[in-house]
Amino acid sequence: MSRLNTHRSGRRAEIEPENTESESECPECGADQFVQSPDRGELVCDDCGLVVDEEAIDYGPEWRAFSHEERQQKSRVGAPTTETMHDKGLTTDIDWRNTDAKGRSIGSEKRGQLHRLRKWQRRIRTRDAGERNLKQALSEIDRMASALGVPRFVREIASVMYRKALEKDLIRGRSIEGVATATLYAACRKEGIARSLEEISEVSRVDRREIGRTYRYISQELGLEMKPVDPKQFVPRFCSELEVSESVRTRAREIVERTAKEGLHSGKSPTGFAAAAIYTASLDCDEKQTQRAVAEVAQVTEVTIRNRYQEQTAVLEGDA
Repeated sequence: MSRLNTHRSGRRAEIEPENTESESECPECGADQFVQSPDRGELVCDDCGLVVDEEAIDYGPEWRAFSHEERQQKSRVGAPTTETMHDKGLTTDIDWRNTDAKGRSIGSEKRGQLHRLRKWQRRIRTRDAGERNLKQALSEIDRMASALGVPRFVREIASVMYRKALEKDLIRGRSIEGVATATLYAACRKEGIARSLEEISEVSRVDRREIGRTYRYISQELGLEMKPVDPKQFVPRFCSELEVSESVRTRAREIVERTAKEGLHSGKSPTGFAAAAIYTASLDCDEKQTQRAVAEVAQVTEVTIRNRYQEQTAVLEGDA
C-alpha cells in the first residue's frame, strides 16, 4: 500500500511503497541532503522539502531532562555492565544498614534475619570455583590498576583477557595473581600505556620473572599481536618526575626518534633507552641531570644509562 507524503508547497506527492528511509537520493528532486526532525519524527529533503520518511521510531526515553541531576533522578536503569566484576555488575546487594524503607530502625528479630540474608547473598554470588577464581583475579587487577593509575578502559581489556584465559583453561598450574598481572601488563602494552615490567612487578604479589614468563605464555595462547614498546612513550612521564624543561623533553624525543631509525633500540630495554635519551638531552640543553637521578626514575642501573648514552652519542656525532 502506497504512502502519501506532504510537500512543503502544500501539494501531496505519492511515492512508491519501498523503504525510502534507506534511499540515498530524494525521489522528488534527486538531492542527497536530508534533515532529521526528532520532534515530529520525519526525514525531510533539505532541498525541496519533501517528507521522505515519517513516523520514525524513537528509541530514547519518553521523558526529557535538561541537567545531569535531572537525568539521574528520572533515569530508571542501573549502572552499565562491566567486565571488571565477575558477575558484570548484574547482581544486587542487600544494604548494610538495619533500617526499613522509611529509615526507621528494625527490630532484633528482623535484624538477625537480614544478617542471614546478607550472608547467603554473598555466598550465592559465586556459584562455583571458576567464579571464585574470577572474582579474586578481577579484584587483583583492579587493585594493581589503581596503584599504577591505569585508565578504566585498560582494566576492562585486562578483565576480558583474563576471562578468555579462564575459558581456555590457561590458569591451571599457574597462580591467579601471576595471570592477573600478566593480563594487566598485556592490556597496557596493547593500548600503548607506558608501564614497564618493573613498575608492574612493584605492585604485584609475584616476582618479575614469573610475570614475564606468564605474559609470554598468555600472549602466545591467546594470539595477542603485540608491537615492540616505543621508548618515546616513557619520555613524558620520566621528564615530569625529573621536572625538566620542555626543551629537554623535545630534545629527548628527537634523540629517541633519530637513534631508533638506526635500529639502536632493538633488543634494548625501552625504559633504559628513554632514560639515556633524557640524560643526553639534559647535557645538550645545559640542564644536566645526574645519572643516578635518571636511573632512579626509570628504575634501571647507572651502568645501563652509561652504555645507552655512549651508543646514542656515537650515532648523534656521526650525523654531525
